[in-house]
Amino acid sequence: MSPSSQSRQRRVAQWPWWLIALIAVGALLVSQFLTNETYVTILNRVAGGIRVTITVTLLGYLLAISIGLLVGLGRISGNSLIYNLATLYVQVVRGVPILVLIFYVALVIIPPVLQLLGIRPATFDFTFRAVIALGVAYGGFEAETFRAGIQSISRGQMEAARSLGMSYMQAMRYIILPQAVRNILPPLGNDFISMLKDSSLVSVLGVNDITNLARLYAASSFRYAETYNTLAFTYLSMTLLLSLLVRWVEKRLRVA
Repeated sequence: MSPSSQSRQRRVAQWPWWLIALIAVGALLVSQFLTNETYVTILNRVAGGIRVTITVTLLGYLLAISIGLLVGLGRISGNSLIYNLATLYVQVVRGVPILVLIFYVALVIIPPVLQLLGIRPATFDFTFRAVIALGVAYGGFEAETFRAGIQSISRGQMEAARSLGMSYMQAMRYIILPQAVRNILPPLGNDFISMLKDSSLVSVLGVNDITNLARLYAASSFRYAETYNTLAFTYLSMTLLLSLLVRWVEKRLRVA
């Protein structure tokens, strides 16, 4: 076989056939959404949950990033107490399934905390409980991401900053963290996509995200195939768009 034929075969083998198949399935479903009254009805029923899903994901991720940064700093702290508390949190959170954490945070931890604050637990919306639960669950993963990013920066930069008269926190804020965040943006983006998918778990708390609305409609109409086709396509569309955005960010970072 000639080199040109081998090269042509490699190009054909490397073609994104999976993407072509995905586009074909997507086009079929879109045609159903446009022409099939059942799919149109289902889409209208679950459309309201898209806003809830996006809201829960965004707020939960912001909380996870905040917790992750603080705990990540604790994981590299020279203070034994802070280090051990941060490590305990990371090990517990990463060792317990997210679904169990959602139940535990929303139903076991939050009610007594609300009572201490003088708030009746029954009045605290389960959507906000779901946000806190997701933030706590993903905080352990983000903590390890921040720790790895900070430790990827040469120790000499911290020493140089301290020799210029900066405090530890000033050096971390102005020198170390900006570089670390640049290094960990891609994994942070991937974690956001993962949280978007895992946000479907909050449906167990009765939160009216797209998963819960789809489940309720399927149970009442017995249109399981059409309902879960719509649900899967909705999640897939959102995650694919976010994946393309993350890849674009990675390319921009490599060029810069």
